[in-house]
Amino acid sequence: MPAKKPLILVTNDDGITAPGIRALIEVMKELGDVIVVAPDSPQSAMGHAITISDALYCDPVKVKENVKHKEYQCSGTPADCVKIATQEILHRKPDLCVSGINHGSNSSINVIYSGTMSAAVEAGIEGIPAIGFSLMDYSLTADFEPCKKFVKSITKNVIRNGLPPGVVLNVNLPKLKESEIKGIKVCRQAKAYWKEQFDKRTNPQGRDYYWLSGEFINEDQGEDTDEWALANGYVSVVPVQFDLTAHHFIQNLNSWELND
Repeated sequence: MPAKKPLILVTNDDGITAPGIRALIEVMKELGDVIVVAPDSPQSAMGHAITISDALYCDPVKVKENVKHKEYQCSGTPADCVKIATQEILHRKPDLCVSGINHGSNSSINVIYSGTMSAAVEAGIEGIPAIGFSLMDYSLTADFEPCKKFVKSITKNVIRNGLPPGVVLNVNLPKLKESEIKGIKVCRQAKAYWKEQFDKRTNPQGRDYYWLSGEFINEDQGEDTDEWALANGYVSVVPVQFDLTAHHFIQNLNSWELND
């Protein structure tokens, strides 16, 4: 008897009609049984937001004709999509959750703000092996074909080997032709940040409003980081965890006279 195919939950933060998730679905259909639960509109930079003050809607949808897998569009955030998929759509944990392929990088500090990665992290919290995929191209006409080989390879390895509890993978792909990508590197998250500023304007009614902008600053010169890998033509893979405890500081903190 052939081995049972894994059940793969596919989601994203760019919305269910985004080209990136369409490319991801194509790859996942080669590896398992697919079900899609994704936002009905773009949810970029939502982080790990969840909906608690509004009703959530999750409806079957046909984005493309003649597809055998089921797809649902959700009115909530990427994290909401994972929650409602496991609790109300699937009624069990899928064997894998993949999120993306995001239009734009989620390397280094961007992982904190990313809706793509928050969906993967939510799956990890629920005990589901998960991967977030992002391409360093923000265009809606981005070419995802060069990604597919690497997305498939990484996913196959996660299906085969599993992931430790509490760990998910943050995968970023450079904007290059497949022949120009040098390979895959396991990395650490680079120490980088956004030097932010606001463009202040005034509307016709005299009320001030702001547009957020900024400059990305990479302070990390290490050759083992995701930023280095991407700048040098590699796919970066960073294992991340949702336990935010600074374990290295616990002993020091215990030396404080906190009960005085």
